[in-house]
Amino acid sequence: MASGSDPISVDDAYQDESSDDSILGDSSRRSLVTSIDQYRYENGRRYHAYSMSDVLSPVHANQLGEGQYWAPNDAQAASNESVSHHIFLLTLNDKLFVAPLKNPKRALDIGAGSTGIWALDFADQFPSTEIIATDLSPIQPDFAPPNIRFEIDDCCSEWVYPKNYFDFIHIRQLYASVADWPALYRECYNHLAPGGYIEQLEISVTPKSDDGSLEPGDMWDECSKLAIECGERFGKTFLIQERMKDLITQAGFVDVVELKYKWPIGAWSTDQKLKDLGKWNMHYWNEGLEGWNIALLTRVMGWSYNQVKEWNAKMRLTMRDRRYHAYQDVQKRSIRQETLGLSIHVQTPLRRPRRIPKVSTIGTRKQIPGLFAALARPKGISK
Repeated sequence: MASGSDPISVDDAYQDESSDDSILGDSSRRSLVTSIDQYRYENGRRYHAYSMSDVLSPVHANQLGEGQYWAPNDAQAASNESVSHHIFLLTLNDKLFVAPLKNPKRALDIGAGSTGIWALDFADQFPSTEIIATDLSPIQPDFAPPNIRFEIDDCCSEWVYPKNYFDFIHIRQLYASVADWPALYRECYNHLAPGGYIEQLEISVTPKSDDGSLEPGDMWDECSKLAIECGERFGKTFLIQERMKDLITQAGFVDVVELKYKWPIGAWSTDQKLKDLGKWNMHYWNEGLEGWNIALLTRVMGWSYNQVKEWNAKMRLTMRDRRYHAYQDVQKRSIRQETLGLSIHVQTPLRRPRRIPKVSTIGTRKQIPGLFAALARPKGISK
């Protein structure tokens, strides 16, 4: 598998339309989502109903929809989250994280998603670790291990946990989900125990090509620009991958180490691992495209439902056009302080310095058979 900085060579056989580029048949697709008790339906998709009035300004809240997040939380979205989880495992060679963890006492998964699949796997791997998984939507998996709890929470509100409480904080794919990233990183820093790690994984929303097959003004370019404009309009950027390193460093983490990966969109690479990743990523795009843009384009950009359907049909034709050899950047940043630590661009563990005061008392939250977190703290606080 090529490194994240090397060009990806194109498999000549990929131009053959008869070659099999599919990953899953209908009978193989399964959803891990369970019933939820707060949602609303819009354009045939289901969304959570957690209030966001404390996160968005009145203008932004009106654009996105009061109490709404842009991604659906229905069975289709949950199934696609499982595909995303699998792609990350392929990328990281079946690892859930890259930080050198040794029996952490407490771990926090921010933005656990409709399935909580990463937190569930982590709980199985560390049965003695207390794990809190947070999200805007209530998730209640019947098969959750006893050491994990899920909570409805917004990581953009004030954290109620004691300082220096967690040994590990995990963040993955929170692009366009956070209005104030510096505040979130400060919360992570202040709630990590001395020597603790934070690991974050983010994907670029700007597809690229190494062979010039993607050009300015094509559908791939338009897809990227629409996502970025939507994020800027409602106040939550899609460009956190590109901005993460500086923001994490400003929060107090040090010695950032960055690892880069590429996710082909389609099985066009000559490298077998990248070919497999490309097949899964094409499936991820096919199944996820509508959920990624329907709320944004209708609520934020003012498009009609039929306009979105027509645009998605054109985008899917572009995705299947084998002249294009698109990929997405995925980056991992690690930050080291004293011993070791990572940060992120896609997956990244961070370590905080060891100068930290003792913890205070823990706050309380409304719990559901699971958990969810938050953030905030101005610059200049003691470390």
